[in-house]
Amino acid sequence: MSGADDYLALQAQLQPEAGAARDLTTGKSWTYHSFDQAASQFAAVLRSRGVGSGDRVASLAKNRAELILLHFACARIGAIYAPLNWRLSAAEIAALIDDAEPKLLVGDEMLAGAKLEGVALEELIHAAQKAPPLPRTSMDWDAASLILYTSGTSGRPKGVLLSERNIWQTALNFSLFGRVTHESSFLCDTPMFHVIGLITNIRTAIMRGGSFVVSDGFVPRRTLERLADPALGITHYFCVPQMAAMLRAEPAFDATKLRRLTAIFSGGAPHAADAIRAWCRDGIAIADGFGMSEAGTISCMPLDVRIIEARAGSAGLIPPGIGAKIRDAHGQDCAVGEPGELFIKGANITQGYWRRPDSTREAFDDEGWFRTGDIARFDTDGFLWLVDRMKDMFISGGENIYPAEIEAALAAHPCIKECAAVGIHDARWGEVGHLVIVAAQDKGIDWPAIVHFLESRLARYKIPKSFSVVDALPRNAAGKILKTSLRNSLAAGSRTRSGALPPR
Repeated sequence: MSGADDYLALQAQLQPEAGAARDLTTGKSWTYHSFDQAASQFAAVLRSRGVGSGDRVASLAKNRAELILLHFACARIGAIYAPLNWRLSAAEIAALIDDAEPKLLVGDEMLAGAKLEGVALEELIHAAQKAPPLPRTSMDWDAASLILYTSGTSGRPKGVLLSERNIWQTALNFSLFGRVTHESSFLCDTPMFHVIGLITNIRTAIMRGGSFVVSDGFVPRRTLERLADPALGITHYFCVPQMAAMLRAEPAFDATKLRRLTAIFSGGAPHAADAIRAWCRDGIAIADGFGMSEAGTISCMPLDVRIIEARAGSAGLIPPGIGAKIRDAHGQDCAVGEPGELFIKGANITQGYWRRPDSTREAFDDEGWFRTGDIARFDTDGFLWLVDRMKDMFISGGENIYPAEIEAALAAHPCIKECAAVGIHDARWGEVGHLVIVAAQDKGIDWPAIVHFLESRLARYKIPKSFSVVDALPRNAAGKILKTSLRNSLAAGSRTRSGALPPR
């Protein structure tokens, strides 16, 4: 071994006694030295359990600092960490496990909830505490160390493969946008099965020698108290726009207590310009950005309240390390201000999808540019503006929802001849699902029964919140359902019948 092979090991040498991590659920804290040591102990335990290069280690657990140790341990022995979305239904989680084929499945009470057998996280933690640290060897920075699952339009899960080089570039990109230093401290309560929770929050802090505080989840009042707590000293916080709105709606919201934050960073869903300007008026920078599992941080607004307010709604600037092009339907570059599909290239971009060679080929053009599937435009100053999504996917509370998955789940329902799911505006979640149904002949629509039918097949946040019944779905000459027409009709209030789902 030569020098430090990852940024955790480097910081352990640069500032061994500096605070690195704190877990608010367990009350544990680590210096850089002890966190680095613990990662090597976790690596030793994985090796002792037969985990080797290329093997997958999956987790099903709410946020814990030890999950970060598990990821570092996997990277250090050449294994691949696969955090699973515990919000999914048991059937969906089982499908991900079948796809990943993990050598080891680790989890907390979520394992029992999904009726899965695996190793308890506490058992692994206890074993690591007694294990001698595994000596480090050189890492392959271009080998995958992470699989992040993201649904596809077909409804089949796709595992995004990310290498340590991909992760490093995302951390570097955000650290520049976010003014991250050794004095920065991140509060992480976004799920660590998402790229923001596991990578942008954590790896950026470690790269710059800052610290991070891990929370088991977002609870508006509790999160607001933590952001305002001078003892915690939080400087950076990520959320989706709906979470930001919930913070402002709290009776105890006091902007003066949040002004020492470097910024609140928002993304994952459309963010209303008026909401952004409200934060600006309070003297708090709320910087919107654009990212995705396949590429991490792609763009972000400058942390200048005047710039944010003047361009409220923009996704910000793209750093020099990322190539970006806007192309029209014919593959030609669009002029400034003209919308088209956003293509990107850079060291942050995924190497492809786990066991999905066809999907990987489709994701890149002949020159290696990644197709984001998002319609965007650049203004004259180089600021990125997201216009629409090419796919039918919509975003509810920061979670991507794919209508094809909902429609496929209802294909066998005896009361439904055919259906189409679309996203409609919702004041709280940004968008929610609405189901347009053509009833089977002589069959009535029992909405609570349909909801019950879906609950065993889909995560609750994916289940449409309302429905309409129509005689036929609008189609084009090729027989494709015209979802734009459906959305326009729903926006205009044209609903034959509707029902509502109780709040999630």
